[in-house]
Amino acid sequence: MKFYLAPMEGLTGFVFRNAYQKHFGNIDTYFTPFINNKKMNYKEIKDILPEHNEGMQVIPQILTSSAQEFVKMAKELAQMGYTQVNLNCGCPSATVTTKHKGSGVLENPKQLDEMLAEIFEKCPIQVSIKTRIGMEQDWEWEDILEVYSHYQIAELIIHPRVRQDFYKNTPRLEPVKASLDKLQCPVSYNGDLFCVGDVKRVSEQLPGLQACMLGRGLIADPGLVLTIRNGANINKDTLRAFHDEILEEYSRVLSGEKNAMYRMK
Repeated sequence: MKFYLAPMEGLTGFVFRNAYQKHFGNIDTYFTPFINNKKMNYKEIKDILPEHNEGMQVIPQILTSSAQEFVKMAKELAQMGYTQVNLNCGCPSATVTTKHKGSGVLENPKQLDEMLAEIFEKCPIQVSIKTRIGMEQDWEWEDILEVYSHYQIAELIIHPRVRQDFYKNTPRLEPVKASLDKLQCPVSYNGDLFCVGDVKRVSEQLPGLQACMLGRGLIADPGLVLTIRNGANINKDTLRAFHDEILEEYSRVLSGEKNAMYRMK
């Protein structure tokens, strides 16, 4: 089983990734918080610069409903040396979905199909997708999964909630099982993995998973993957060094201790 770090805006940027890699180093792939502009801003460029991500497997994530914008951004990322990019089809925020981005692209499977057709025809690098299973109802997944089955997706990472759930209610495993049966591409799981038991339950019920993507669970317990893999508990000195390095780097890149303090909170 592989383990991924979820893209979390304001939390898992390059400062966190580098500190985590240095002190723990047990994440197979780091996904960057999404890029959400026709042209990358300074903050986004800084987060994905190769020199800020050395020694790690990093995949940038793009948030858009435009195939043209996606391909343009993917070409820029390819020039920076990236060989894969991730499409965000999962963000449930209203400010995102009202623009038909994130999980908003799932509302109309026909339009999703048209967007993916152009992306997979023109994108110069591999494309993986992080997705929810629909906007309001579980049954939407059948049509969405059919669309995904038409394309050579590098990997499908499923957060098995609908947009309406946000982060409430229990993630459903049946849509993930259906995906493992139907798709040829690797399938990974994301959602409510907070302890060793959660990961064990999911991996036992979903044999064939490529990976588990950890977000809030790993932020709360940076030693979680260490415990899963080796049964070892986090060392308090390592945790302190990890914390202090993040604080020091935020103080440097955010221009002062006050901004760093708010980011740490």
